[in-house]
Amino acid sequence: MASAAEQMAANISFANFSKATELKKRLWFTLGALIVFRLVSFVPLPGIDPTALNSLFQQTQGGVLDFFNMFSGGALERMSLIALGVTPYITASIIVQLLTSLVPSFIALKKEGDTGRKTLNQYTRYGTVFLTAIQGYGIAVGLESWGSGQGVSAVIDPGVFFRATTVISLIGGTMFLMWLGEQITSRGIGNGISLIIMAGIVANLPRSIGQLFEQGRTGALSPVALLLIVIVALATIAFICLMERAQRRILIQYPKRQVGTRTFQGDSSHLPLKLNTAGVIPPIFASSLLLMPLTVAQFAAQGSSSPEWLLTVTTALQHGAPLYMLLYAAGIIFFSFFYTAVVFNPEETAENLKKYGGFIPGIRPGARTSDYLDFVLTRITVVGAAYLTLICLLPEFLSARLGTGMALGGTSILIVVNVTMDTVAQIQSHLLAHQYEGLIKKSKLRGGVRR
Repeated sequence: MASAAEQMAANISFANFSKATELKKRLWFTLGALIVFRLVSFVPLPGIDPTALNSLFQQTQGGVLDFFNMFSGGALERMSLIALGVTPYITASIIVQLLTSLVPSFIALKKEGDTGRKTLNQYTRYGTVFLTAIQGYGIAVGLESWGSGQGVSAVIDPGVFFRATTVISLIGGTMFLMWLGEQITSRGIGNGISLIIMAGIVANLPRSIGQLFEQGRTGALSPVALLLIVIVALATIAFICLMERAQRRILIQYPKRQVGTRTFQGDSSHLPLKLNTAGVIPPIFASSLLLMPLTVAQFAAQGSSSPEWLLTVTTALQHGAPLYMLLYAAGIIFFSFFYTAVVFNPEETAENLKKYGGFIPGIRPGARTSDYLDFVLTRITVVGAAYLTLICLLPEFLSARLGTGMALGGTSILIVVNVTMDTVAQIQSHLLAHQYEGLIKKSKLRGGVRR
């Protein structure tokens, strides 16, 4: 049975949308920021020959570069200022979050509240600059040697100056993208970084779907296979919506208590634990850790003097290859448990319940409650991790075997659906707050005329 808050949220009238001035401002700001993101993705790096680059990129289709290109909204294919996207920022965030769980000084910063959070964010920015510089230098060197065997060069004037300008330009583009995501989060609607990733995926969807149906028209893809892809995509969307709303509700009982001269009757409520507490973070984190070194390796492997072992590694880690799937699945499972442990602390929850007199029937308050919550959370996280792995790998496996577009993969569908659901939920919460604000103003006006 839905709670009173959920019933009220379901009855929100979007006819009041025009009256929610603050919400409209946030939506317009978010839309404007995403348009800026798309415009910047067409600004190329200095010293790049776009014709030669496009020719070389067509020769590497189907590899890990396509996956990275999907996350960057086509910016990698055009080798724009934001070719690396937000991948270095996400990787730096992973490292900082791991340190907050392992290093005592970082653990102490995490407990300092808002001050510690600002310090950790600053460390994340420094890490983003460092990782972007390393990855940018690797891409610059790889671009210089890319296509040398075919007598084609994507770089007009190779050398130290090109490498320096490439690294500086990529650092500037990545930092701008990180700042833009933070601005969307604070002044817009939804999580800025997630919305930027989703915008990049959605921008490539029309072309990928067009290529898919073109393959069906030319006979490269059979009608049965085309129908199977459409059915799998729709079933994946429906399954994601079902699993993202799934919860394990734990009954919380509050005893009868007296505060001053007033007596409060015993009450009960539920502690909702989402089946997928980590949300879309595990696939993004896992793919980011794989993409950062593999992108540099892929560019470096295109040169005529590339070592044999590097070619072997890049071949084994092609999209749809068994080793790639195994590493991707391991990353998803690890980050499902890791991020769940970051966002939900059983000991803190048990302490809060004990503080306010709440308890789980049949479970003693304190350490026993913490152990019980940890036990339940671990069990449902196993199901959540299996769900994420299935969603991300099954369509990807089908896509790789049939040779279809990357944008129809499970990871991209999961990100688009999940971010859309979160953004709609935030819009509903803003409308609900506006509705409450209107009720409060009306009650104050009615109260003001009384004598």
